[in-house]
Amino acid sequence: MKGYTSDTIRNVALVGHGGCGKTTLLESALLETGVINRLGKVEDGNTVSDYDKMEIEKGYSINTSVVPVEWKDSKINFIDTPGYLDFIGEVNAALRAAEAAVILVDAGSGIQVGTEQAWKACERYKKPRFIVINKRDKDEFDFYKTFDELKAKFGDTLIPFSWPLSAEIDEGLKEAIAMTDESLMDKYFNGDDFTDEEIRTGLRRGIADGVIVPVCSSAFSLGHGIEGLLDLLITYVPTPLEHGPYFGFNDQNEHIERLSVVDAPMSAFVFKTIVDPFVGKISIMKVVTGKINSGTEVLNERTGRAEKLGKLFFLRGKNQLELNYAEAGDIVAVAKLQYTLSGDTLCDKSDIIRYLPLDYPEPTYFIAIEAAEKGDEEKMGTGLNKLREEDPSFIISRNTETHQTLLGGQGEIQLSIIIAKLKDRFGVSVRTVPQKIAYRETIKGQSDVQGKHKKQSGGAGQYGDVHIRFSPSDQEFEFSEALFGGSVPKNYVPAVEKGLQESMQKGPLAGCRVVNVKAVFYDGSYHDVDSNEMSFKIAASLAFKKGIVEAKPCLLEPVMHLEITVPDEYMGDVMGDMNKRRGKILGMEPVQGGGQKLLAEAPQAEIFDYSVSLRAMTQARGSFTQRFERYEEVPMHMAEKIIAKHKQETES
Repeated sequence: MKGYTSDTIRNVALVGHGGCGKTTLLESALLETGVINRLGKVEDGNTVSDYDKMEIEKGYSINTSVVPVEWKDSKINFIDTPGYLDFIGEVNAALRAAEAAVILVDAGSGIQVGTEQAWKACERYKKPRFIVINKRDKDEFDFYKTFDELKAKFGDTLIPFSWPLSAEIDEGLKEAIAMTDESLMDKYFNGDDFTDEEIRTGLRRGIADGVIVPVCSSAFSLGHGIEGLLDLLITYVPTPLEHGPYFGFNDQNEHIERLSVVDAPMSAFVFKTIVDPFVGKISIMKVVTGKINSGTEVLNERTGRAEKLGKLFFLRGKNQLELNYAEAGDIVAVAKLQYTLSGDTLCDKSDIIRYLPLDYPEPTYFIAIEAAEKGDEEKMGTGLNKLREEDPSFIISRNTETHQTLLGGQGEIQLSIIIAKLKDRFGVSVRTVPQKIAYRETIKGQSDVQGKHKKQSGGAGQYGDVHIRFSPSDQEFEFSEALFGGSVPKNYVPAVEKGLQESMQKGPLAGCRVVNVKAVFYDGSYHDVDSNEMSFKIAASLAFKKGIVEAKPCLLEPVMHLEITVPDEYMGDVMGDMNKRRGKILGMEPVQGGGQKLLAEAPQAEIFDYSVSLRAMTQARGSFTQRFERYEEVPMHMAEKIIAKHKQETES
């Protein structure tokens, strides 16, 4: 494929609910332009963009893929995104690299949750958009019924569209065009017709500003509508040179802006990484300024290290089309960059810039995993870190208290795909295990105890004797000494404190960390020969075990703060469900664009599956974020079960 100049490039993200026809649109475009000679089908696993083994097995898109299509001396870089909500991070990254989006709608299904999410994402990134009602060959297809539903949902910017256009356009479109320019508005009120050039100019301006959203129809599986859509996109999608400023920071961490221009030092940001088991790592980047050349040395702004660019190529699914350079606005791939990850900026050393990071949602669904085979833990960690280069929207964390490895993401589908890829690519089988909770233990009462350690076994013995008062504290651990009369030399006090601190790692109820305890070391005795630091440390631990048991110990559990965004019609179900989870509703706030934000608190033990449940309750229209808030006492009947289970595990 030849290189294209910036003014002949269009970057278009394909977004929408799963199964709406994004991948089929690409097949139709490739067939129309002679790249393929027969239409691939998702269900047959033979499409250009869904080439990953896992995508072929599952029958739906998992990864963002780039498919360039050459049309009438222009090139459209289509960025095909997954439709499932678990992969919303992929959609966000694709929109960062695009100048416009096509939202596909299934004619038989109408507005689905993926349609709404795609619209919201376009709004957030302020992207010009086109809506295509696909599968118009379905019996239930009714363009104006679906159009009216879309308009009711998304607003008056939606305009029915057919191609080609002429001066004989309908009144709604004429009015929308008039709104883009004062002179056109005067002409409209005077009843004068617009010229073809005025229509084209007004449409380009209106679409770029988001005040006109064309809505058309197609049946891509039959090849209907693709020619008109390609014409529409090269005519009305802004070129990269017409994109607004890109925001970033310089090497002094000052805010700066860059316009996409060719006559400038090179800069690009990586929006997608593919970890290919045969080729290695492939970095896909959007060139923002200047030209990017094969063999050039560039700076990775994040690491501060130089990267040597190998051969540049365009990706079309799994096929690589080599080229020597790419201009500002183009999307290009390069293999085997050593230090570069998704979200990184590559730039000229003489003009350092860091573009804004990619936007990934906070993980809301977590599972605990362990290697199925002993000894595979290191391989599991290495494999997961490699997969995270490809999909930074999931996280891997090690809970130091429960000693569990946690995977966090957007839902069951995303995490099941990661586990499947781990087995397929790295040969590591993992199993999910119940998540453990980092409970705490504390005391509600007071105690006054003695801890005495005495041991005699030939030669020097061991002797330590301490009297300690225990009581609740608002600090994690509060220690003081109130010794008098030299009952214990002061040099043993640090050993006593250390013995107590070490003992607090494992409480008497369920072996959990002890918190919020005050200890006053006020008396004791020692032996001139047999006493030493270790003896007093052991004596302190004996006092701790006895003292905590006598001071009304109790179990604490982590409580999470949740912010749950819910459409109004599901509020009752969500609030009722939160009550069943021992949760409390703290308040609610209206959300711009409709719905409510519920502020709530609930014990962590009750919300491990909340992501899945909320999705089911709200037809996937609800979302939430969570953070740790505080620890609270576990209800007695539940604490007894947790303590009994711990006892059973330690005895077995």
